[in-house]
Amino acid sequence: MSFSFTILGSSSAVPTSERFPSAHVVNIHERFFLLDCGEGTQIQLRKNRIGFGRINHILISHVHGDHTFGLFGLISTLSLLGRNTDLHIYAHPMLEQVLNDHRKHYYEHPLSFNLVFHPIGSSRSRLIFEDDKLEIHTIPMKHRVPTCGFLLREKAPLLNIRKEMVKFHDIPVREIMNIKQGEDFVTAEGDVIPNRVLTLPPVKPRSLAYCTDTKYTESILPHISGVDILYHEATYLHNMLERARETGHSTARQAGTIAAKAGAGKLIIGHFSARYKTVDALVEEASEEFPGTLPANEGDCHIVEQVRIARQG
Repeated sequence: MSFSFTILGSSSAVPTSERFPSAHVVNIHERFFLLDCGEGTQIQLRKNRIGFGRINHILISHVHGDHTFGLFGLISTLSLLGRNTDLHIYAHPMLEQVLNDHRKHYYEHPLSFNLVFHPIGSSRSRLIFEDDKLEIHTIPMKHRVPTCGFLLREKAPLLNIRKEMVKFHDIPVREIMNIKQGEDFVTAEGDVIPNRVLTLPPVKPRSLAYCTDTKYTESILPHISGVDILYHEATYLHNMLERARETGHSTARQAGTIAAKAGAGKLIIGHFSARYKTVDALVEEASEEFPGTLPANEGDCHIVEQVRIARQG
């Protein structure tokens, strides 16, 4: 089952000749979620061969332009292409009014699809999306305007039953689901066959935390502990700490520190200031706190593989 994170835009504030403003796509079990929608997002979707129609949910961290300016063009394009399925947008309530005003002045005809707006707050974490495969929670950030990150996490899947055990123990079909849910099997003779014998070890649920824009804050640690991928903004080098504090951002060193304290599996830093012609120094600085830190580069796709949990005894 798929679980991937694709970088569409890694620049902060303004685009550069090589980097676009914030936009990312998460694919979990072929459910596609767009995280932020900076200018040029639809161009990046095309470049990375991500079909517009596959995105049904857009999560906006906050209403600054470098995270939202691409949304208006994308909505227009989707309507021109004849989209007929609902598009869900999760964002601060302020964005709903902006979208409504934009529709009045710039769309000649009604949209071809329903635009479903889900207002989200930033003062506390809450569940904003759930289906049978995953759930999404907000993460309160500390920025100049109300901002939240997002935690996307798989639900624990059912156990996989060993096919050879079904035949060996002559397990009836009606018992299969019970075994997948963790129950033992009792034979017609009354013998109890332990579930661990009948199933493969369970698969560890995968997770990704998206944390931008924010000052350094350890208040997010309970929400991101142990995540497989942590995307954390690293707008500046640490020698610009005061500037980071003034603008509500983090340094690369601070991003590395958060990842280390969270016990993240992988750290990807992004939201780079356009003042940096290369991001090598930012990656090096973060790696001093979290070895192996990776930069967010447009077009990179980070895949989290399934891992089975080793059973004890």
